[in-house]
Amino acid sequence: MTPQDPFQAEVVPSAPAVPVEQPSRWPFWDYQDLFIFVFLALPCVFVAGIIVRGISAVVSLSLPLQELLVQLVWYVLVFSVLYALLHLRYRQPFWRSLGWAPPFRDAHIAFIAGPFVAIAIAYLGYVIHPPAIQQPFRQMLADRPTIILFSIFAVAIGPLCEELAFRGFLMPLLVRSVGAAPGIILTGVLFGSLHAPEYGWSWKHVSLIAAAGSVFGWVRYRTGSTAASTFMHSSYNLTQLIGFLALGTHHD
Repeated sequence: MTPQDPFQAEVVPSAPAVPVEQPSRWPFWDYQDLFIFVFLALPCVFVAGIIVRGISAVVSLSLPLQELLVQLVWYVLVFSVLYALLHLRYRQPFWRSLGWAPPFRDAHIAFIAGPFVAIAIAYLGYVIHPPAIQQPFRQMLADRPTIILFSIFAVAIGPLCEELAFRGFLMPLLVRSVGAAPGIILTGVLFGSLHAPEYGWSWKHVSLIAAAGSVFGWVRYRTGSTAASTFMHSSYNLTQLIGFLALGTHHD
């Protein structure tokens, strides 16, 4: 028998129209692929910036809108790299390899649970008293087009891309190397660290984000689906976004 993704042990995929050679281990990618992915992420940022700068030279765009478009183009570029690694190098399907495959077990429950996680993290923040900082996303309230695009990013694009990268690509590799619990927590810590610049490198803010990321990782591990962790991440962000917009409107 060939190994399969332990996260997807109870998922029975339908037979593909064209036979696909099964990998000899899971995950079939390795740390060399992770290095390539991370190494190419930085130049992708510069390329995305150049593309958006060219667009803004033709179409007048606000600075916050430009920043969102840079992130959107960057997502397209880095996930093109990941697609090439999985599909072209290993000849494996992109979505199923990263755990996004039907049935989306318990995904609806995860979506409902997202707001409760957001409330729990908010209470934890109240307990540890992170330093007050300028909200990194307040500039996204500049105008209606920016608010709309920011909302789409926060609730849909961001959770999908972050879950595919962290819980779909990175976490299975770490779980295979150090075990389930350490792999989930380590992925959460790396996830929180990625957001550190947005919060002035405050370790308390990073800890809160890492805690939320660990919950998303646990859901991914327990359900075998990045769809479930994505839906939880989405409703978690939606809860925070509603509070953020309400607070911004109140102050304005």
